[in-house]
Amino acid sequence: MAAKGPGPITLPSYDAISLGPQSPPSVLSPPLGSSGKSANPVSSKVTAVLSTSYADAEFRESLSLLDDRGIRNTAEARRQLRLDVQKEVIESNGEIITEFGRVAEQLRRIGTTIDRLNKSYQEMKSHVTAAHDATSSTIQEASSLMTQRNNVETKQRLLKALRERFVLTEDEVASLTMTAEPVDDQFFQVLNKAKRIMNDCEILLGFENQTLGLEIMDQTSKNLNQAFQKLYRWVQKEFKTLNLENPQIHASVRRALRVLAERPSLFQNCLDFFAEAREQILSDSFYLALTGTSAAGVKDHSVKPIELVAHDPLRYVGDMLAWAHSATVSEREALEVLFVSDGDEIAKGIQEGRENELWRLMSDEGDGPVEFDAVKALNDLVDRDMSGAARILRQRIEQVIQTNEETILAYKLANLLGFYRFTFSKLLGDESVLLQSMTSLESEALRQFRSLMRDHIATLQGEFQHTPSDLGPPEFLQEALKQLTAIMKTYETSLAASSVTDRATDFEPILAESFDPFLLGCENMSQTLPDDTNDPSTRPIFLINCLLAARHAFSPFDFMSARSTQLQARIDSLASELTSSQYSFFRRSSSLEPLFDALGPLTESDISRIINPPGLPVLHSDALAAASQGLDDFLPSAVMDAMENLKHLQDARLAREVTEEAADRFCLDFEHVEDLLVLADELATGGHGDGEAGDVEGPGPLRALFPRTTGEIRVLLS
Repeated sequence: MAAKGPGPITLPSYDAISLGPQSPPSVLSPPLGSSGKSANPVSSKVTAVLSTSYADAEFRESLSLLDDRGIRNTAEARRQLRLDVQKEVIESNGEIITEFGRVAEQLRRIGTTIDRLNKSYQEMKSHVTAAHDATSSTIQEASSLMTQRNNVETKQRLLKALRERFVLTEDEVASLTMTAEPVDDQFFQVLNKAKRIMNDCEILLGFENQTLGLEIMDQTSKNLNQAFQKLYRWVQKEFKTLNLENPQIHASVRRALRVLAERPSLFQNCLDFFAEAREQILSDSFYLALTGTSAAGVKDHSVKPIELVAHDPLRYVGDMLAWAHSATVSEREALEVLFVSDGDEIAKGIQEGRENELWRLMSDEGDGPVEFDAVKALNDLVDRDMSGAARILRQRIEQVIQTNEETILAYKLANLLGFYRFTFSKLLGDESVLLQSMTSLESEALRQFRSLMRDHIATLQGEFQHTPSDLGPPEFLQEALKQLTAIMKTYETSLAASSVTDRATDFEPILAESFDPFLLGCENMSQTLPDDTNDPSTRPIFLINCLLAARHAFSPFDFMSARSTQLQARIDSLASELTSSQYSFFRRSSSLEPLFDALGPLTESDISRIINPPGLPVLHSDALAAASQGLDDFLPSAVMDAMENLKHLQDARLAREVTEEAADRFCLDFEHVEDLLVLADELATGGHGDGEAGDVEGPGPLRALFPRTTGEIRVLLS
């Protein structure tokens, strides 16, 4: 209510506005004597009204308050308004004072309460001070004990962590070192923990006091050495009972070998032990496969002995080699799981072991680090496993090679050994014992083949002097070509070089032993043929027949194409000799040889030598007539007689070609002679062709005595 007090103060202005000039004076109007300067009250009122701002917030609030009270603008209301407002203000102030009295009462009560609290606080403070003074020594002692307890707990946690991190328990040491404990997952877990302790001890060695680290490393190192020895003995024991016939090395052995690789010397000793055991097992298995009887003398009826089943040396050697190949493949597949699948782990272990074994590192520092090649290690181990069987295999095959007396069989053995040499090189690499054995045996088989071939050639030396009556290939050449064909068929199916050129080059040493000596024998036989001036074609016909037989034997094989080309070149050279022989036959048998010899070197510029005396004797009438008559007698059977000369040539097409070429040469010579005779007749008759022959003996022109033309000759010789 007190807040509304200022409102009625502005009401005089409202009253001044509402009163007319005739209204009685209001109690709110100022007294007449309030201002000595105002002569006219009305003007003062007007002035006051006009000076009032109706935009004033308080004035507007006062008007709103009057509206809320519902006051009517009457004289009575205007007179009572100030009194009512003052009354309300007084009542509001009274209520405020009453409330302040209540507040003061409450404050007195609060003060009393605070006094009591202060008194209680002081009492409690005195009690606490007394208690604190009495317990201060005890608290200090308890605080010291708590600090000591925290220190002890911290040390306990540190000791526990140290023991867990750096110390093996008794059970773990027993699992790691005692041979009575199994090599299981717990063993490998403890082994990994021990290796981790060795690595972590490097941290302890970084402190000033290194005693603890050195002691832990010393004890852990002893435990690790004992663990690796235990693992080494366990692996050896497992290798004794390991069955590779059903090839699967169980996981524990594989894991043990991966771990044992960290000690390269122990790892290598295990491999050596394993290789020795497998070598003995495979040697006994090979002996059992050969004889059907084990090394202990026990008969095994389930095995068919190779020595009894193989009926010939080639089958015997092939069966032994097939067994060796099968055993090698099986052994490699069985050990491939060990070295190839875990090769990276083994390599890492060996590298770590080399770093730990300082004496090994010092011995190898000049050679540089040796990396572990899993495939090479696998091949070496398989090769060592097969070394015992390889020795037996080599002895048996050497015996077969040395006792063999058949040339073709010797080559087939060499070819078979070459096939397995290629196979083992792909399987085990180029440095295996098996590959070296195959290479040595192949060389020995080829030496035996060459020796037998030379012995055979030496035996046939006497037959080289007897030429067949039909001038065909001698029997020894036919037999040699049969053998060579069998050899070439064997070589064609072998794993020789892939390209034709390489295959031909590789086969040349065989040809040098199995063909060239026989061909040379044929050449020598041709040199011993009797000289026959009437038939000089005997030697080339014999050699061509021999070469044709060889070319026919070589033709099915592509790698013999180069040698076939050489033979064809030789045949063409000998065919040229036959052509010359047939040409000589035509010249000689036709009685025209003297005429060809006399007129052949002449040209048209030498025609005067024919018509001027003394002339050429071959152009005398009787000589020319005799030549013409001899030609007429020769021509009807000329071709048949010429072909008769080549009746022993076994290639009819070649004989026909040689005869046709010789006939062409004969016709060319005849045409030359004919042209010279025609020109001589023209010169002798002055170009008219009907005069005397001049200085030429005999009547008539030359063409009258020698009427045959080149066209007629070609027709008769075709």
